[in-house]
Amino acid sequence: MRRIILNIMLLCWSIAVVATSETYTVVISLDGCRWDYPQWYNTPFFDRMANEGTASSLIPCFPSKTFPNHYSLATGLTPEHHGLIANEFMDCETGYDFNLSNRIMKKDPKYFGGEPIWLTAQRQGLRTAIFYWAGSDVKIHNSYPDTYLDYDQKPRLTLEQRCNKVIECLQRSKHKRPQLIMVYMNEPDKSGHNYGPHSRETRRAVERMDSLMGNLYSRITQLPIGKQVNFIVLSDHGMAWVDQSHKIELRPLLGNLPYKAYGSVPVNIYASWDNVQQHEATVDSICQRLQGVPHLRAWRKEQVPAYLHYTEHGCIGDVVAVPDLGWVVYDKPINSGGMHGYDPAYTDMWAMFRAIGPNIRHAQVKPFRNVSVYTLLCNLLGITPAENDGCIDDVKSIIKDN
Repeated sequence: MRRIILNIMLLCWSIAVVATSETYTVVISLDGCRWDYPQWYNTPFFDRMANEGTASSLIPCFPSKTFPNHYSLATGLTPEHHGLIANEFMDCETGYDFNLSNRIMKKDPKYFGGEPIWLTAQRQGLRTAIFYWAGSDVKIHNSYPDTYLDYDQKPRLTLEQRCNKVIECLQRSKHKRPQLIMVYMNEPDKSGHNYGPHSRETRRAVERMDSLMGNLYSRITQLPIGKQVNFIVLSDHGMAWVDQSHKIELRPLLGNLPYKAYGSVPVNIYASWDNVQQHEATVDSICQRLQGVPHLRAWRKEQVPAYLHYTEHGCIGDVVAVPDLGWVVYDKPINSGGMHGYDPAYTDMWAMFRAIGPNIRHAQVKPFRNVSVYTLLCNLLGITPAENDGCIDDVKSIIKDN
């Protein structure tokens, strides 16, 4: 069915595409920026983007975590299809642990399926510059972005220096200038985790990012090509408040059952694999013990609700446990603060989306799935998309007609 939809979309592409070789697209991701932060805090530039361009909310993929959703934004695929199913999980083929502190695993292209937008663009003759985006420093399909930075190389660029990189790229000569520039920023996520979404520290972080983006856009518009730049500011997920008392401990519930658990929101639980019969019995026991636990839903992998799109990949746990909003699964003491990863049905997990530029309409667009951002970017760049889970109908009201 996905291939049929893609073929229909490709047939319409020559009509829908709006970009020319003279346009450029800059995408900035502000990690953990809730869709409603501009309603809570003083954000004059985000408000300007809404007044002059397009404003909407992005519905993240499950789990609403940073790495899976940044790679979904880049590929248009849900985590069960691109393979980066969480920030941490077990590779069931090897038994090795994938996590963000394991540099070798984090750079292994086997965990980065699909085709990210920078490779789609380069394959069709465009140039790209991608800074700190999940997957951009991984050799996917034997290729890197034309310009990129290794996230693990220290010191990392400051947020201000990352903005300077955007300007440097746009100031290159025409034949070296990238048509697509993407930059990851770690705020307001960092402040949201440490202090919670309603804190004054998070307010300051949001307002700082608004000022930083406003300054960057002002610098872009002063360039000779300023009127040819589509400028998009978005996020990967939202943020919810978690009280230190709102935790569910797995160990007392599962006792001596042979299992390994990864993550706290959600939790991927893997039963031991001594033999098939014991494995199935352990999975059944885990599910039985987690049924009826307050503030927790747990399913066998194959029974995860379809709307979460979290069953098809081999690295997904035998049991997937999802706490209610504001709760975490953790066996150690926790501090109060912010958390994400929850069911995207909670609007607290929705992310901000703003866009302004020559190919962007002035519109208030209903919330849409973040996998359709890939489709939007392909359209703005004038390129044919790879197979993806997005939908042109989600984003066509954003794009100006030729």
